[in-house]
Amino acid sequence: MPLSSAVPRPFGRALCAMVTPFTATGGLDLDRARKLAVDLVGRGCDGLVLNGTTGESPTTTDAEKAALIGAVRDALGPDTPLVAGVGTADTAHTVELARQAERAGADGLLVVAPYYSRPPQAAVEAHFRRVADATGLPLVLYDIPGRTGTRIEPETLLRLAGHPRIVAVKDCAYDLLGTTKVLARTSLAYYSGCEEMNLPLYAIGGAGFISTVANVAPSALRAVLDAFDAGDTAGAARLNRHTIALAELMMASGLPGTVTAKALLDAGPVREPLQPADRETVDGLRAAYEELVRKPAQDPTTEL
Repeated sequence: MPLSSAVPRPFGRALCAMVTPFTATGGLDLDRARKLAVDLVGRGCDGLVLNGTTGESPTTTDAEKAALIGAVRDALGPDTPLVAGVGTADTAHTVELARQAERAGADGLLVVAPYYSRPPQAAVEAHFRRVADATGLPLVLYDIPGRTGTRIEPETLLRLAGHPRIVAVKDCAYDLLGTTKVLARTSLAYYSGCEEMNLPLYAIGGAGFISTVANVAPSALRAVLDAFDAGDTAGAARLNRHTIALAELMMASGLPGTVTAKALLDAGPVREPLQPADRETVDGLRAAYEELVRKPAQDPTTEL
């Protein structure tokens, strides 16, 4: 039996960390959000992550977060997994957002390690347990120490894996050894949160990805997983190299992925302190997108 067939995937394989569309004047654009969500699922996304970093959660209100979940749920119906970002630096606020997301129709919660205060591992563990106990929804723990300043250490993950509602990890720790140890000893589903790790993590038993680049190239990213599952490892590697070129332009060009994704989408402005990409950058992104993603019709990575 192939390894991929035995891997737990509580929310599917291919998830998009969706941008939050805004109107020209900066308000929440729920009509555009509904259309974008339907489009992303139609182009290969198994599920969506709302109100994450890419969704500009630091600058959306609690009411806007709930409204976005409700609008996307109405647009997609009950069968598409929706994971709601609820992580904050404040445990009580995170619990409040978790309960709100459950009421709004989310299927799971994405919970980042508490940031800025740099709590020790015992406090990190207690934070996640408080959130996991607050609702009936499963949790995806988000390990991204480059942003939070706090790692969710492998030993902490091993302990947390025993909680019945802690089911997955979004992995941006760049620690393949630590990830492999947790995969070997738990049933946690590991989702790559860094596009360059999508295929390597999948090859060692990862569940799939939660991707910002999927906002603009969902079927290209999914094609990598499809090829690997079909046993075409050479094809998966080739398709992965293709996606890495686009990912580097979007994620490693000095601008946040939210900015570059919105530069390629009709999704409105970003909110301050983010600033929109300048015209030269937008033109470069669009030219690179056309070169890298517009493929012959017979190629499964065709996006346009």
